[in-house]
Amino acid sequence: MTFPRFSRILIAAAATALASGVALGATPLAQYNIDTSKISVSGLSSGGFMANQLGVAYSSTFMGVGIFAAGPYMCAGHNNYTACMYNANISASQQTTMQNSINSFSSAGTIDNKSNLASQKIYIFTGTSDTTVGPNQTTALQTQYLNNGVPASNISYVQRASTAHVFPTDFDSTGNNGCTSALSPYISNCGYDGAKAALTHFYGALNPRNDAPAAGNYVEFIQSTYTGSNPGMAANGWLYVPASCASGSTQCKLHVALHGCQQSTDKIGDKFVKNTGYSRWADTNNIIVLFPQTKVDNTSRSTAASGSLPNPNACWDWVGWYGSNFAKKAGTQMVAIKAMVDRIASGPGSGNGGGGTNPDPVALPAPTGVSTSGATASSMAIGWNAVTGAASYNVYRNANKVNALPVYGTSYSDTGLTASTTYSWTVRAADANGAEGATSTAASGTTLAGSGGGTATCTTASNYAHVQAGRAYQQGGYAYANGSAQNMGLWNVFVTKTLKQTGPNYYVIGTCP
Repeated sequence: MTFPRFSRILIAAAATALASGVALGATPLAQYNIDTSKISVSGLSSGGFMANQLGVAYSSTFMGVGIFAAGPYMCAGHNNYTACMYNANISASQQTTMQNSINSFSSAGTIDNKSNLASQKIYIFTGTSDTTVGPNQTTALQTQYLNNGVPASNISYVQRASTAHVFPTDFDSTGNNGCTSALSPYISNCGYDGAKAALTHFYGALNPRNDAPAAGNYVEFIQSTYTGSNPGMAANGWLYVPASCASGSTQCKLHVALHGCQQSTDKIGDKFVKNTGYSRWADTNNIIVLFPQTKVDNTSRSTAASGSLPNPNACWDWVGWYGSNFAKKAGTQMVAIKAMVDRIASGPGSGNGGGGTNPDPVALPAPTGVSTSGATASSMAIGWNAVTGAASYNVYRNANKVNALPVYGTSYSDTGLTASTTYSWTVRAADANGAEGATSTAASGTTLAGSGGGTATCTTASNYAHVQAGRAYQQGGYAYANGSAQNMGLWNVFVTKTLKQTGPNYYVIGTCP
């Protein structure tokens, strides 16, 4: 878990974009029959910190928490992140400061009552050769749980020799690194089945695993419905649904598996989803596994105690990138994951508790603030304000829908227009099932003349240079033009594009006369 400089990820960004395997056929997240007393969470590295945060903040929901190579709750809330990594020692004074946060948050209701922690089952794993986080941090984590009333008998603390900062398995998978090497994809055959160990600690003895889970049981879903436009979370996530759980006739358990830094699908494709062993055990033990996904965020943001940092490794927010409440129930990523859990655990037959049942869909209001900008002779940018509860949006030009696929952001570039022509656009929000809400007030705009309609500046350069110069931005290994958000292809020094500036900080792919 590192924060390398921009240049160290340039080559990796282009390579991993090709391997991301993110499909366009993501579906809305479905509801299932879940035993809400058997919902657990685990994660590696930043995912381990996030698993701990979820377990503390939503202690009435998660009965089991697994932390692979991560430290105590609120460590980076009070210390520079380096004090929570690199096998740094946690002092008694630091423990007291973190405990004071737990106490005050619990009293204020910004996390569930801390008394719930005593009934949780806690699994902690570290490698003795882990220099990225290290045993001192996991030992401090164990101490924190003991200080909060978790019985020693409820804690399984495993320190594995000759093991680096990796997720441990007992089988080989293509592309995995060695157990003693902290290298991508940070998944290793260490002769130890970490997924089995954690799930067994939570749920008891397991049926033998299935080493060839059906490909059709892996479901890509629309995650943006739940993320509130958080810049560190991907548009889509993954779910593993055993055949026994798909029909709803069997009440199943739910486990949330959180990848670490540099393990999101835009970094290593589906390796964390398929090569960690979770799905192998889930398939034969009636366990649905939720794999939420982060994404690269290269914007430098203020953190709780580590100054201003970007998030180029797609880490989960354990340092406060996305608000000071990052470790509380109101944290943006916390809310998103909890909302996914609630959705999954709201199918017919689900027990009471963390899941409950979803109410009938409520008609979405009309988007406000619809506007036009960045006119060219053949295109117009449409923007609007986000609608609470919206999963996506549809854009209509002169009452005809123009977007072929759902629009997940709050802007759209409408192309193929006629020069010197006035058009009218409206926008409608849609829920996770595609049902549309009310129609917005119309916004009009006129395209530029076909020639002589203003001076445009064109720049031809590599996609890397465009991003560096501020004409474009990168996301998930691809470059996108500022303003129009047109996909320019892979973000590297090899792909070259011509960008035409048609307005202040507004660029489109094209050529100048």
